[in-house]
Amino acid sequence: MARQSLALLKLFDEFVAACLLLGFEAGKTAALQKLAMPETSGIDVAYVAKLARLNLDHEEMQLFRKQLGDVLKYAEKLSEVDVSHVEAAAHAIPVFNVFRDDEPRDWFTAQQALSNAPRKANDLFIVPKVVE
Repeated sequence: MARQSLALLKLFDEFVAACLLLGFEAGKTAALQKLAMPETSGIDVAYVAKLARLNLDHEEMQLFRKQLGDVLKYAEKLSEVDVSHVEAAAHAIPVFNVFRDDEPRDWFTAQQALSNAPRKANDLFIVPKVVE
């Protein structure tokens, strides 16, 4: 059942990503506002479960209807937060390039690189054929 709950949450996240691609600017809350999500009692859990390829019995559908409703209520609650002064960001924390500068330096010669090769010819590695 936990796996199915994770599948439903993943499906919800994919829904939000699709909303962002369609131009809904502020994430989950804006996506939910723009699409005017139905009330908790109107959530079609059977349809969502079908999209997630889940086979749910009646008891599980009732449980997931409540859980999905709780997620949507929380998202609605988040829409009350004023984020007009917050700059849009792709990451929650700053991301920096941690790679070194690409500068030329001394490296192995062809002979040094091939010195431990089991098979070699014409300064190339000989390897078994893997594609027919």
